[in-house]
Amino acid sequence: MNRALAGAAAAILLPAGLVAIFTAGPAGATSGPTPVAPAAEAASPEMLAAMQRDLGLTATAARARIASDDAASRTQLALRKRLGASFAGAWLAPDAKSLVVAVTDSAKAAEVSAAGATPRVVSRSDDQLDRIKEGLDAAAAKAPSASVPGWYVDVKTNTVVVQARGGTAAARAFVKASGVDAAAVRVVPTTEQPRLLYDVRGGDAYYMGGGRCSVGFSVNGGFVTAGHCGTTGTSTTGFNQVAQGSFQGSSFPGNDYAWVAVNSNWTPQPWVNNYAGGNVTVAGSTVAAIGAAICRSGSTTGWRCGTVQAYNQTVNYAQGSVSGLTRTNACAEPGDSGGSWLSGQQAQGVTSGGSGNCTSGGTTYFQPVNEILSAYGRTLVTSGGGTPPPTDPPTGCTGYEFSVSGSLSSGGSAYQPNNSYYYSSLSGTHRGCLDGPTGTDFDLYLQKWNGSGWTAVAQGTSSAADETVSYSGTAGYYRWRVHAYSGSGSYALGYSNP
Repeated sequence: MNRALAGAAAAILLPAGLVAIFTAGPAGATSGPTPVAPAAEAASPEMLAAMQRDLGLTATAARARIASDDAASRTQLALRKRLGASFAGAWLAPDAKSLVVAVTDSAKAAEVSAAGATPRVVSRSDDQLDRIKEGLDAAAAKAPSASVPGWYVDVKTNTVVVQARGGTAAARAFVKASGVDAAAVRVVPTTEQPRLLYDVRGGDAYYMGGGRCSVGFSVNGGFVTAGHCGTTGTSTTGFNQVAQGSFQGSSFPGNDYAWVAVNSNWTPQPWVNNYAGGNVTVAGSTVAAIGAAICRSGSTTGWRCGTVQAYNQTVNYAQGSVSGLTRTNACAEPGDSGGSWLSGQQAQGVTSGGSGNCTSGGTTYFQPVNEILSAYGRTLVTSGGGTPPPTDPPTGCTGYEFSVSGSLSSGGSAYQPNNSYYYSSLSGTHRGCLDGPTGTDFDLYLQKWNGSGWTAVAQGTSSAADETVSYSGTAGYYRWRVHAYSGSGSYALGYSNP
């Protein structure tokens, strides 16, 4: 891989709007992409993609922003220590390119400038503002006000902001009663109405009128569960009896599946309650083989395990028959309905019904989750999507210059690196290694920009989860496409190029 040399940066506009940043070497020759600071390299593909989506940044700008933010944070920490009691806060300017540091001692301004930041002299130190805020905290503990949704230290204005809803009179009375210096406080009108936020987690209880069932798996917008738990339009409350959402679709009998859309108080997470004080992270939905170990989570009997005994069973319930169920020898009881079934970290289905109980044992059936996702056009929330950090993806590819990872649902594709591309200024060999989830069929393609579009120049498309690709090519722009032909889960990609 070419290493960029020191020099002036220049933007080169490529066909179809592709943009790359290069650095001119001493002789003026264009070399490879400018190296990115370690902080930017450490960012996950998911974080970079989210920054592009939510902050309106390009992939290059997102990496640059991470690097500059990291540098600003380090400068702030160093100056906080050196400035001591005169430090009054720091913040990035609106362009996010320069750091402003406030001080109460004008003699310290030169020290701020020497560190590469912009000084601003103010009257109150960071410690003084914190003490004012603590005074408001103490007052609220004695006499909270529903008209005052919050307060915070605002270093940019060197004040403490008190928010006021429905007029400012109650907020001003609150400040006066607290005994803090009113001159240091700004009362600001707001329409904010803070509320608690809750996680949607597989296996947890939810309620519908007088009944109780269990969450299956988080999907985009809500969760999937059993159809016999509610009909379309049925309202639900969560494990804490707080309003949660409503059934958007339900099929029973014939099938036994449904999906519930949740309100903004609830966040679908890629977790299943293991009823031992922790969570199992969901990585995909690859179907387990007959005889495989399988465990289920439910709000009545918690975490129970058994083995897969048969697929595609029709079960005749008193309310009607349901086909396409999977048979297991794990136990379950009323209230466990709708709950999660997992094989390792792979989602399998949601509890339908069965016979027996968890004292004497029995047989339990579940509705396969992939059928539910297909029926409602939902996407499983997996460990590729957020916190807590996902378990490490496969790492069978070693000896490559670069490594990236991600997670795909069956049929999905991802483009690496980081939904972007790379440039090779020399002819030579491009090597790629894909390590996919066990039991899946993941494929790997190397694509090259031909002047108007991307063309596959090499591929690994066997029926296995793992692929290797080697291609001898000329200079140009390249990217890797990872495709989940069959099965879901986390993957790792290693690659090297000239």
